[in-house]
Amino acid sequence: MKTKNWTLLCLIAIVLLCASPVPAEFQWTEVEVEGSQDHPMFSRFPGAIIAAYSVRSFDEYVLPVGSGIGDDGESLTESLDLEGRVTRIQYGGISSDRSTLEIFRNYETAMKTAGFEILFQAKGKDLHEYWPAILYHDVNRFEPDPNFLSSATEPSTRYLSGKLARPEGDVYVSLLVAVVGAYDLSDQPLVQFDVIEIEPMETGLITVNAGAIADNIAKTGHVALYGVLFDTGTAELKPESAAVLDEVAAALREDADLNLYIVGHTDNVGGLDSNMSLSRDRAAAVITALVSDAGIDAGRVSAHGVGPLAPVASNATEEGRRLNRRVELVVR
Repeated sequence: MKTKNWTLLCLIAIVLLCASPVPAEFQWTEVEVEGSQDHPMFSRFPGAIIAAYSVRSFDEYVLPVGSGIGDDGESLTESLDLEGRVTRIQYGGISSDRSTLEIFRNYETAMKTAGFEILFQAKGKDLHEYWPAILYHDVNRFEPDPNFLSSATEPSTRYLSGKLARPEGDVYVSLLVAVVGAYDLSDQPLVQFDVIEIEPMETGLITVNAGAIADNIAKTGHVALYGVLFDTGTAELKPESAAVLDEVAAALREDADLNLYIVGHTDNVGGLDSNMSLSRDRAAAVITALVSDAGIDAGRVSAHGVGPLAPVASNATEEGRRLNRRVELVVR
């Protein structure tokens, strides 16, 4: 579409927006949202501008892996509960002579080239008419208002979710390509592109101290440590574990009668035998650090591993698996 035509449509939209309750952060404009940028893993479709933008360093996200809507009409029945860095980008300004299919296929090809597994894809007739509103507004609390999206059942609407498995943390993508379904701008392609990077939240904001460890052990006989971190699939302690281990050592020094089982736990990803071995090795690594670095008597601590056999949450979600990967101190 020529620039003057796009500008005219912008002016029309602005007039209508003034009379309509639309979130202020969304504006049809040829100017990029200040401070916005493409996600480092993906470039934009030619001619696109960023019309809405949000980045949260650690947040939750419900990713559809099916088109089912719950009986309440307000929930997705087939989805993954994710946590991590969430980047949400809405692109507008794409010429009306570009079809949603062309835009969608370009993203799909780029994802497959990058090694993504396609988890779910559908087009309009396969989606419930309220599906986008549930996904972007009711479930994932995203602005602008999903009324900017066309009805999900329009033939031009297309959706895709995908996953890239990486040792440093999986990456998920949610892609919706539609047309602007409001203010007579129905020929304008719109892209909602969300990237969810699974990574640990920033730690160290709340510290674990010797007093808290002692209190929990006195009350329940055990305490779970989530600040004892390892490289994926290994028993190699990460340097950031040192602060927590120092507090464990301090708790042992303050109570000369305290003797502990150091118990390693894993999620259920991988085989049982390998997880049992890994959990034991991780417990042993903690003891090595307590004895070698902190001078704790080796006779006061012993290493054990139970792998995935004592979960504290469901292994069906990323959050549950994160909670299950832990080291526990148990009174012996």
